[in-house]
Amino acid sequence: MLHLTDCNILYVNLYPHQKATHMHEMSIVLGIVKIAETEAVKAGVEQFAAIDLEIGNLAGVEWEALDFAWQAAVAGSVLEKAEKRVHKIQAKGQCADCDHIYEVFHIHDNCPKCGSFMKAILQGKELRVKSLDTF
Repeated sequence: MLHLTDCNILYVNLYPHQKATHMHEMSIVLGIVKIAETEAVKAGVEQFAAIDLEIGNLAGVEWEALDFAWQAAVAGSVLEKAEKRVHKIQAKGQCADCDHIYEVFHIHDNCPKCGSFMKAILQGKELRVKSLDTF
């Protein structure tokens, strides 16, 4: 079994206030399929058994729409038989005023320690193909 890790990274820079749409998730899945097809050529395989995705809770992905788009986009592709494993990444921020590190559930969450809204997002915007497994 071949296991490709960090084969390619797909980042989507979204403004968190934008409402995700089915079309948005379809373009994400089509990008993932393109990455998988590129990696299949490099590895000399026709199908993948599994794909691991890392998606942060601030990436702007609507989970049900992603699942719906996935079914349509992977049909006939190297991912058609692949098990999709999504690893959700909880966002974390670091307060710009007191340096406290805390979980962020919405982009506008304030620091629970000092109340400041100024923060650096440390993680939670990820949208990447982490690995692909062959049969």
